[in-house]
Amino acid sequence: MARIVTRTNHSVFLTVMPDVQLLVIADPAARFLSVLQTLPEGVRVTTSLDPEVLRAAAPTTGVVFNTTSNGQQLRAIWPLLTNLRWVHSMSAGVENQLFPELFESPLPLTNGRGVFKESLGEFVLTAALYFAKDLRRMMRNHAAGRWEQFDVEEISRQTMGIVGYGEIGRSAARRAKAMGMKILATRRRESLNQGDDLLDQAFPLDQMGDMLAQSDVVVVSAPLTTDTRGLVGEAEFARMKPTAILVNVGRGPVVDEAALVRALTEKRIRGAALDVFDVEPLPEGHPLWALDNVLFSPHCADHTSDWLEQAAGMFVANFRRFAAGEPLLNLVDKKAGY
Repeated sequence: MARIVTRTNHSVFLTVMPDVQLLVIADPAARFLSVLQTLPEGVRVTTSLDPEVLRAAAPTTGVVFNTTSNGQQLRAIWPLLTNLRWVHSMSAGVENQLFPELFESPLPLTNGRGVFKESLGEFVLTAALYFAKDLRRMMRNHAAGRWEQFDVEEISRQTMGIVGYGEIGRSAARRAKAMGMKILATRRRESLNQGDDLLDQAFPLDQMGDMLAQSDVVVVSAPLTTDTRGLVGEAEFARMKPTAILVNVGRGPVVDEAALVRALTEKRIRGAALDVFDVEPLPEGHPLWALDNVLFSPHCADHTSDWLEQAAGMFVANFRRFAAGEPLLNLVDKKAGY
């Protein structure tokens, strides 16, 4: 890297100019790639999904920006990435990108954790209000031209229990707290509870059932790992109130989908708001389609008009830290899987 000293009348600035080959695994026509124009000068960028182009660029590549949701293209060129220093995943979930060679490598892996938290936090609050005010009933009566008064609920009297109290979970908690809700959450590290003015109570993971029993709105925002797959299943639904709803904004398989369908069908819980599913798109004929106590989002609750640009912007901000020799943000704990 070349270091350039810039002098002004009052200050001297030391700028680190990166002489780095950046390999972007993406469709070159993707609109969000315009954000990369704000990278520091001196960065040489190759963007492609073509295996031949990726292989040709690999030996001189210092940084990989993977915009796909899997690691197939990256793994295919991994033996050729002899000068690689850092990999960034555009998505927050990395469960499909941690192939063995990357997992075992000492190279840092960062992700897009937290980029979409605000919109997902809003979706959680939307779901809580949707069921509390029975908006489906309102819309059904409107369509039928029927004047039918009924009772609604105040979420300010309700409790939100969060499974996976990370960036998304805290985003939901901030909004729910502002509405007067009581906030409970599971947390692996109890030391993080100190100074958290959102939490009314934190539970270790082995006491999650106790939290669920108190919750009116159960938010699942945990990443998908070997430990969290099927984390919310039959036993957990049995602990939930019959008036409770489940909101999944994490990863589909964290919730046992078959157990969820049974709980919804048998009215053992009031309803569910789902942004993620085991298989996407949700297959035609799946039993969830027929249930009237489900609020669907086809995995787009975070798709604001500029969601991809936001994710690319996160990479650019991290690249500037990389170029300046500063610690990277959003380092992935490969062993933990997030």
